[in-house]
Amino acid sequence: MTVWAGMAQAQGQCRLALVLALDVSSSVDGQEYALQRDGLAAALTDPDIQRALLAGGPGSVVLAVYEWSGRRQSTLVLDWMPLRDTGDIGAAAQAIRAFPRSHTRFPTAMGYALGYGATLLRRAPACDRKVIDVSGDGITNDGFLPTHAYRHFPFEGVTVNGLAVLGADDGVLAYYRDEVRHGPGAFVETSEGYAGFRRAMTRKLLREIGGVMMGAAEQEMPPG
Repeated sequence: MTVWAGMAQAQGQCRLALVLALDVSSSVDGQEYALQRDGLAAALTDPDIQRALLAGGPGSVVLAVYEWSGRRQSTLVLDWMPLRDTGDIGAAAQAIRAFPRSHTRFPTAMGYALGYGATLLRRAPACDRKVIDVSGDGITNDGFLPTHAYRHFPFEGVTVNGLAVLGADDGVLAYYRDEVRHGPGAFVETSEGYAGFRRAMTRKLLREIGGVMMGAAEQEMPPG
């Protein structure tokens, strides 16, 4: 058990273990990476998100963040951290902003990335729900496919939601909808390029943590 997991359990019930996965494959340039990283940090500190995290129901939310690209290029940004107050949320956002990009030149290995997320969830505290939130602008072009990950890694009871960043690959939305989305209540959100990432991530987090549903641009999907 991690230190963070022990602390979360000591605080009582956990309602959600949330993993956020950011795309750092070679299709994401430096400016796009900054929009993605800083957009996530800004979304976490949005007042609506903070209210949903802290007053959205009984029990706490615990958060972990990693970057992903090639077959073995998944890198932990933030280990399991309970979000118990605004200070915790601010500290998580600051850690994300301060983290130096882990990789720049590797392809898109979504299957490996999902396997990494499932393995990370295995050492999360016991929570009512387990969600992986994976963002990206392309489809798998290296390693095994998401379907292989779902067969061979521990995804029982895990929901995988997607944030498809539009613009780099015409097939990205269909891929996230048909291949990445997985588990009970799963859905796909979209961002119009990385310029829209902060707003899209805010909408997505509100849905994932059980807050208000926002935006007619959401891509509603049936459970899969």
